[in-house]
Amino acid sequence: MGVALARAAQWTSAGSGTGTLEITPLNKALLNQIIQFVEDFSTKHPQEAAFVFREPLEWKTQLDSSVFGEGYEINEAAVQSQAKGKDGQPLLILSASTLRVRSFDQLSRLLRIAMGKKLKEAQACLEANRDPLVKILGPEYETVEGEDMSILQLFDKVKKESDLETELKIKIILLLHQLDLQLLNSSLKQISQDVRLNPAAVNNEVNFLKNFSGQGEDTVLESLDYTSDYMFSNGCRAPPWRQVRGEICYLVVKPHDTDPLCITCSTAGVFLNGVTIITDNEGEDIDYERKSDLYKDIVTFLREISPRFVENIAKQVCIYWYLVYFFVQMFIGRNCIVNLAERLCSLLKITFYYSFVTIWNWRFCLFLFSKASSSPEDVGESSSETDEDEQPVRRLEGNTDLSPEYWGIQKLAKYVKGGDPTATVIALCSMRDFNLSEETCQLAIKDTGCLEVLINLLDTEEIKCQTGSLKILKEISQNVLIRHAIADFGGLEIMVKILDSPDTNLKCLAAETIANVARFKRARKTVRQHGGIKRLVELLESISVGSSYQAKDSETARCAALALWSCSKSTKNKKAIRKAGGIPLLARWLKCSHTNILIPIVGTLQECASEPSYRLAIRTEGMIENLVKNLSSEHEELQMLCASAIFKCAEDEEIRDLVRKHEGLQPLSVLLDNSENKQLLAAVTGAIWKCAISRENVLKFQEYKTVETLVTLLTNQPEEVLINVIGALGECCQEEENRGTIRRCGGIAPIVELLTATNQALLVNVNKAVGGCAMDPENMLIIDSLDGVRLLWSLLKNPNPDVQASAAWALCPCVENAKNSGEMVRSLVGGLELIVNLLKSKDKEVLTSVCAAIANIAKDQENLAVMTDHGVVPLLSKLTNTNNNKLRRHLAEAIAHCCMWGNNRVAFGETKGVAPLARYLKSKDPLVHRATALALYQLSEDPNNCVIMHENGVVKLLLAMVGSTDDTLQEAAAGCISNIRRLALATEKAKYG
Repeated sequence: MGVALARAAQWTSAGSGTGTLEITPLNKALLNQIIQFVEDFSTKHPQEAAFVFREPLEWKTQLDSSVFGEGYEINEAAVQSQAKGKDGQPLLILSASTLRVRSFDQLSRLLRIAMGKKLKEAQACLEANRDPLVKILGPEYETVEGEDMSILQLFDKVKKESDLETELKIKIILLLHQLDLQLLNSSLKQISQDVRLNPAAVNNEVNFLKNFSGQGEDTVLESLDYTSDYMFSNGCRAPPWRQVRGEICYLVVKPHDTDPLCITCSTAGVFLNGVTIITDNEGEDIDYERKSDLYKDIVTFLREISPRFVENIAKQVCIYWYLVYFFVQMFIGRNCIVNLAERLCSLLKITFYYSFVTIWNWRFCLFLFSKASSSPEDVGESSSETDEDEQPVRRLEGNTDLSPEYWGIQKLAKYVKGGDPTATVIALCSMRDFNLSEETCQLAIKDTGCLEVLINLLDTEEIKCQTGSLKILKEISQNVLIRHAIADFGGLEIMVKILDSPDTNLKCLAAETIANVARFKRARKTVRQHGGIKRLVELLESISVGSSYQAKDSETARCAALALWSCSKSTKNKKAIRKAGGIPLLARWLKCSHTNILIPIVGTLQECASEPSYRLAIRTEGMIENLVKNLSSEHEELQMLCASAIFKCAEDEEIRDLVRKHEGLQPLSVLLDNSENKQLLAAVTGAIWKCAISRENVLKFQEYKTVETLVTLLTNQPEEVLINVIGALGECCQEEENRGTIRRCGGIAPIVELLTATNQALLVNVNKAVGGCAMDPENMLIIDSLDGVRLLWSLLKNPNPDVQASAAWALCPCVENAKNSGEMVRSLVGGLELIVNLLKSKDKEVLTSVCAAIANIAKDQENLAVMTDHGVVPLLSKLTNTNNNKLRRHLAEAIAHCCMWGNNRVAFGETKGVAPLARYLKSKDPLVHRATALALYQLSEDPNNCVIMHENGVVKLLLAMVGSTDDTLQEAAAGCISNIRRLALATEKAKYG
């Protein structure tokens, strides 16, 4: 047994008997499934849970005797379970951090009391017991040559035994076998989704990026180089002992907006590794440990890391636009992107096309050429929009298994193609008798050439033919391939024209078919460019909202709204809807009571709510009240869309207040109980997160016990839910009462555990939540005991500046409220050097947060001495020429505290860090005044600094602050003036004797 962990999981050693489990997303998912299986074992299978193992499972535990309670005998030397086997020996023994467990019942109990350490205990147990079946049933069940025995072989072994436990053993084998299958299915599902790279693909991607790299503002990268020039015969550049792990090569990448990065390209994907280390003989050594998520290729990795890369690669593609557009119009037509690429590249001698089309990643090729084939108006059509089916995948060819329906449609095709109007209508009606929702029927229509005929029928004046054609197109356009084919054959342009038809039924069918087809960018653009957005808005406007409108009016409104919903996924279409007067109409229809209309109306609104102009309109048109009202609908999809709209709108303070005013916070809290619907849960937790930015809303959430419910959602949730839950808790724990609530509900441990996550957005929110919790001294004790401070500190190495900044902010309350903060910081090897080096960052928020952290750390003299040795003074001085008030405040605080050691006051003057502080006093921010006065007061203890301050007009500015109501500011200003005056008097006395 154990096949899933031995083969699917990722181990640090390839051997079957040694090595440790890497905590990757896949391994974590497998471990959680095992934990759930073992936890439930004693309740679901009580007889099997009582079975005593042949030998105990033994491992080094992180648990101590304090976690054990009822059912255990505890003394100073050891912990023993009161439950014993037939031999009289306890079924669980803890002695000197070694844990021995002899039954599933005890394993279940152990995991239940392990709380936040379940994952680590499961990991330790599995690492120490790589073949658990041997321990459970005996050595005769040992795996041979790294392969598990089949279930039949295991049964054969059991049948040879004659003891009374045979039946129990069979049941245990079956249960463990089912677990293995479950784990294998999970891991295979995950692995099958991964993009597998190969040396040729990597090499071609590197060559392509090099073509656009170099000096200059518009290049995509400054440089991109392999760490090794030697290539093995298989195309890999990684050493052989790393190739066995699937690694292909290592690259040093220098983006324009980050420090140089060292990345690994492997068959599993691309990831950030440790820094490149220069050895004594000037060779390069790689820290192979993975430091980031896996990405499918180098470009995807760089798009995540470097905003400048995203901007510049779009510019490079745009260079080719005008030539591309010319050749599309003159030679190729609108449908053939590959032909476009071939003709363009042959005429312009674009050398990188060969590698794109022949052997490189075709998805990225299509991405670039689809960008290039956009009009100038549509470059950057909507970089944030998501496409359901941007790259349709053709089914495998072959007709050996085609169904009778396929051949039936093929027979009808000739009547659709060649008959008179009456025969065509009859053929169309007959075709509708088939189940057009089946892919076989959909593709039969396409393969037989019927699709082109159906589109041509739309351009006739025969309403019955148009209607029959649209009814079929509406059904089959659910298929990805059909959608793209309809767009290729010009069907959308004709459907947009039909929206002007006097026939209401025809307009409805056209709008609903447009809604199906416009699920990818090119289709959405086509609808807009041919006036479809304006016509759809007019379709909504032609029907008045009220009790008098007919059922057909309701259907027209529904179809128009569905089409607008699909189209609204494009940024330019959102603007087009607004210009066409769509916002007031959406507001009017939002007041109707028909759910089938409300769903697409709210769907459109929640898509558009990402735009500030729409958020303003949603507020001014009074739509928040109706969105809140529909949170109590019986339809979960409508609830989800309303919550999603509030999630996006609540970025604005006025809307957060309106949600509270219209009593929307309570229904949002109630919807948290529906934890099975993950889409709804993601939208609701997102809305709560954004609403919690306002303190008044947090106080309401306290009344509704929302924080307690959010804590229960910290485990076993998808990432998009976790991001929102943690974000909401991060805002709520700014209030003291909620910090205690989170602790009492057991929320600290799962929050700290999420510091090991890899999702950047999640990490930012986790950092804020940990920092908020750390403002409570009792919480801080728990965070420290869970190694939370070390985990936060390690996130300062994360390449994402948002993660770095949020980690540094979180460290501030941790250092401030730790029991022995000085010793805690010193225990982190290399931690002080790391945080000082972050003062070289180019990101303002990182600099600000690091200055705040340094101000707290510098309160300890020993730590201040170490930071001084690492050059904190010149780095702080270099930052003083800034106009950012937030940075000024925390920088001045850091300077004030760093003056308390050795000759640092003198050093600040020598490194020109004093004069710029004088300008800070002209700021309008009183917090900047206070911090600056404190810094100047400390610096004025050095005579040379006093001279610099006097020359820069500090005295006059400080005199005005001596009368401040802020005692700290008042005293610091007076103290600084006093030191300057004392120096002046001493100089005068020396001069005149």
